[in-house]
Amino acid sequence: MDLNFNKNEDYNKLLVRDLNKRLTSVKLGGGASKITKEHTKGKLTARERIDYLLDPKSKSIEIGAFAGDKMYESHGGCPSGGVVVKIGHIKGKQCIVVANDATVKAGAWFPITAKKNLRAQEIAIENKLPIIYLVDSAGVYLPLQDEIFPDKEHFGRIFRNNAQMSSMGITQISAIMGSCVAGGAYLPIMSDEAIIVDKTASIFLAGSYLVKAAIGESIDNETLGGATTHCEISGVTDYKAKNDADALDKIKSIMDKIGDFDLAGYNKKIPKNPKENPEELFGILPKSRADQYDMYEIIKRLVDDSELEEYKADYGKTIITAYARIDGWAVGIVANQRKLVKTSTGEMQFGGVIYNDSADKSTRFIANCNQKKIPLVFLQDVTGFMVGSKSEHSGIIKDGAKMVNAVSNSVVPKFTVIIGNSYGAGNYAMCGKAYDPRLIVAWPSAELAVMSGNSAAKVLLQIEKASLKKTGETITPEKEAELFDKIKARYDDQVSPYYAAARLWTDAIIDPTDTRDWISMGIEAANNAPIKKAFNMGVTQV
Repeated sequence: MDLNFNKNEDYNKLLVRDLNKRLTSVKLGGGASKITKEHTKGKLTARERIDYLLDPKSKSIEIGAFAGDKMYESHGGCPSGGVVVKIGHIKGKQCIVVANDATVKAGAWFPITAKKNLRAQEIAIENKLPIIYLVDSAGVYLPLQDEIFPDKEHFGRIFRNNAQMSSMGITQISAIMGSCVAGGAYLPIMSDEAIIVDKTASIFLAGSYLVKAAIGESIDNETLGGATTHCEISGVTDYKAKNDADALDKIKSIMDKIGDFDLAGYNKKIPKNPKENPEELFGILPKSRADQYDMYEIIKRLVDDSELEEYKADYGKTIITAYARIDGWAVGIVANQRKLVKTSTGEMQFGGVIYNDSADKSTRFIANCNQKKIPLVFLQDVTGFMVGSKSEHSGIIKDGAKMVNAVSNSVVPKFTVIIGNSYGAGNYAMCGKAYDPRLIVAWPSAELAVMSGNSAAKVLLQIEKASLKKTGETITPEKEAELFDKIKARYDDQVSPYYAAARLWTDAIIDPTDTRDWISMGIEAANNAPIKKAFNMGVTQV
């Protein structure tokens, strides 16, 4: 019996248990009473609508489940950002579904709601995926309107994207299943086809109260903008549905008739399960983020048949570069090795650190994958680039810049999994959010920050001590320890994967054993969008 393995296993399974507990809470949206209220109106909830729409027993993944987590507590919270987003299949066609959650502030748009909608549209645009909008929203949440209305990446960008997606030939279907007001009314009507549910749905630029206040006209909302009005008089909507289920059935019928488009042509064979047991991931990954482990053992539990063809195996060993398959799809893996390694010249290199040789190797491997049209998978557990005189004199900055250049200009789809540490420039070189991964997910063990909690707390402590000394305060060892603990606790909260997921720096926090499904779904989506741009790294420092 490996006692350390068992300790790791217990710790990591507790993290997953906590993840599932949090997800269960998030899926209640605005709470059980609000769900009951929707049901009494004859309406399904956002999640029930999506479950009804997607093919039964087919795989799906949820984007941004923790969006808004602990961000708007003074406003009563905004679970999942008030909108549910899933990638799945309707009549065998992969698509992305966006559903307003009317149990959360009547589906009102918070700043994070707009950000999440834009992320859904970005996924649709990058992968040329059909996008389905299930609209049920009271419009912009007015107390925070200044954070959602006028800027480039705010509410208006959504309608701009509607127009651009239409010009790109990306299918957009909307179902108005509740309130749809003001500027939000443009979203469904800028879609290819719009369905409206009779009696429970309405769409207008201004509701009856505002109409009365603005022009003195007295009219009820149903006559102003109900299903009969828009299907028989204005022609704004295309189909009238009897209820939620009828509207969703119409979407299924439309999706069933969509033709096939050109594919990117990524290599796929019959999937094989890993030979090594994926459940062992929990025991391999150490409890402490500072401890070493062998990344090869992680990879073997993620790839088909536990087989990989390693590129430059004996060079630049702090990064593993290898060809493999995940759920049948050919992939190029770039992964941080977390154990201490020894070069052929006898030099010891720290695991999780990017050195000159590993940066050079990764740059070349990324270029090779672009040459061969192989999607890239980045497995992050990185503390940053090597520092010190030896590294600086060897040109670590230019070697790191070449790697960043290759990641930035890569034209094949990129997918990022944050396993452990994701610190500083290491996050960038290993394809962090700023480098356009098609999907980016974190395990519950992940940490995202400029540097580790200990290192940051020590730096911040020195700044705090200097500030207090200027005021004449004496810093005792006890006071210093108290300050350190306080600073570290605050910093640790910010490096949590939930802090990142709340702000959509990642698309999801996932059970490690679901990693294969996420990458497979991501490549299937990417395969809908043929590569149009040639790979060109531009100018690099030699």
